[in-house]
Amino acid sequence: MKSYVLDANALVRYYRRTPGYATVRELVERGKSRQVSLAVSVVNLAEVLYVLAKYFRQDKALQMIQIACAVVEPMPVDDQVALDTAAIRIRYKLGLADCFAAELAMRLGATLVTADPEFDKLGKSLKVLALPRHVR
Repeated sequence: MKSYVLDANALVRYYRRTPGYATVRELVERGKSRQVSLAVSVVNLAEVLYVLAKYFRQDKALQMIQIACAVVEPMPVDDQVALDTAAIRIRYKLGLADCFAAELAMRLGATLVTADPEFDKLGKSLKVLALPRHVR
């Protein structure tokens, strides 16, 4: 089964219905029918809550996350994941939350779904499904 890791911006685009929404919606539908597996780092999930709370009420944003977690598996962070993530940050100079998304995708052998061009720095060590880069 093909595996995908959703970066925070993928889930935000899904709920805000901005460019890239249709791609993420299709993955969610395929996840519901168990055709693909979907995961998200809990660090990125926190970022999703923060961003969605700006556009919706916090309680509404929490509801959206609960709905997403029925299909997208939140992946916890332990000491080893934190250290592996730090190594990615040191090597590639990405933002911390981005490093958690990259670490998870690489650990699972999954494709990262993101609009962030910074992940290009990782080259072939990270499979990426690129969403449109600019949201208006």
